[in-house]
Amino acid sequence: MIIDSKLIEAHIFRKQESEIEFLLLKRSVDQLYPNIWQMVTGSIEQNEKAFQTALREIKEETGLMADKFWVVPNVNSFYSFQKDEMCLIPVFAAQVRNDAIVKLSDEHIEYRWACKEEAQKLLAWPGQRKSVEIINEYFINQNSFFQFVEIDLTDKNL
Repeated sequence: MIIDSKLIEAHIFRKQESEIEFLLLKRSVDQLYPNIWQMVTGSIEQNEKAFQTALREIKEETGLMADKFWVVPNVNSFYSFQKDEMCLIPVFAAQVRNDAIVKLSDEHIEYRWACKEEAQKLLAWPGQRKSVEIINEYFINQNSFFQFVEIDLTDKNL
């Protein structure tokens, strides 16, 4: 069996008073898994770091730029029986301004801002729902035992 890490998962959120809202994207009908709701996902390109992929995919799929950006202490995963491959997916969180304008790529047909509960109902996979829970816990309940690593977007050495 092969263990590989070639995909990313990036959860975009904005703060609204005492809660956060997650940006969910509905996949186009011509995409794999048509019409499902998801966060930003994407494939890591050659010589690209996973966090760079997440930032690139956020811009490509939504037109947004992260104001702040973190590594979420969670790794999503799935098994492909066709390839006998276990895929490990690093998870990121990106905060955007409340007035940020979403511009969807052709990969998606719709978007919505959702509270934690709605996001967890709409996301298809348990690992994605768990990431929403972890992100919400960290940013709403500041006493969380989870430790997020913030990536400094102003660092010229990235």
